[in-house]
Amino acid sequence: MTGTIVIDQERCKGCQLCTLVCPQHVLSMATDTLNARGYAPARLAAAGCTGCAVCAIICPDVCITVYREPARARRGPEVAS
Repeated sequence: MTGTIVIDQERCKGCQLCTLVCPQHVLSMATDTLNARGYAPARLAAAGCTGCAVCAIICPDVCITVYREPARARRGPEVAS
């Protein structure tokens, strides 16, 4: 399954919990920018997000929205008519 996330950069307080629990290790903390509250926000730094939503579940400020690509339906064997 493939997925992606969107992080509300302005709400993120930089706690790093999402980066610690991501099983795909695709999240990191920004090193080049701060949000309006002075925190370095989390960001999706690499491809490979599966949309597992572990990051969104652990986020104490509900900053992460998860999007998943629906799994394709498996088709049974084709029957000739």
